[in-house]
Amino acid sequence: MAQKVTIAPVDDVDGGPADETARFRLEAADYEIDLSGKIASAFRKQLAPFVEHARKAGRGQARRAGRTAAASQRSGDIRAWAKDQGIAVSDRGRIPTSVLECYQAAATRR
Repeated sequence: MAQKVTIAPVDDVDGGPADETARFRLEAADYEIDLSGKIASAFRKQLAPFVEHARKAGRGQARRAGRTAAASQRSGDIRAWAKDQGIAVSDRGRIPTSVLECYQAAATRR
């Protein structure tokens, strides 16, 4: 038996057929709403006075800032200390919390 499946978007406001999906962002939350052409037009008309006075916001920082030289030096010092103490620690990646705690405890005893 053959079947035909039809997906018909529904206007989220009045339940009629939707023509488009409107996307917007407000207070750090993204929203989508399916709207008919008429309601989408009314939606944009209601927002127009606010958009007219608003400014476009940047996309924010695209990537994390790199590590500072001081942080890299401190990691190197911790790794060297750990190796002197016979504690196995990798040359790269995160230093285990247990190693950091031992290092800090040794540093406060000096």
